[in-house]
Amino acid sequence: MEATRTLTRTVDDASAGAHRAIDSVSDAARPAVDRLASGAHKAVDKIAGAAAQAADTLGAKGKQLERVQARVMDTGRAYVREHPVASLGIALAVGFVLSRLLSAR
Repeated sequence: MEATRTLTRTVDDASAGAHRAIDSVSDAARPAVDRLASGAHKAVDKIAGAAAQAADTLGAKGKQLERVQARVMDTGRAYVREHPVASLGIALAVGFVLSRLLSAR
């Protein structure tokens, strides 16, 4: 019986020592893990900010392109109204050139 108690006490002492060692290592690692997590959060925030800024810029550029397209269309319509025969000749010439380029392939 005494040997069993001694063995049990030894196992309990070893287990408690292992728990203390694990707690000690865990406590020592916690600041490093916290620093890593904080750095990861900052990186994600920085990337999210850059993505939002890029989306805003693309949105603004898209609106600018829409305005340019509308102006080009208006200019083209005005030219066709003012010069219908010349517009027809240009359209035929462009069609002929495109058909030659595309049929050569």
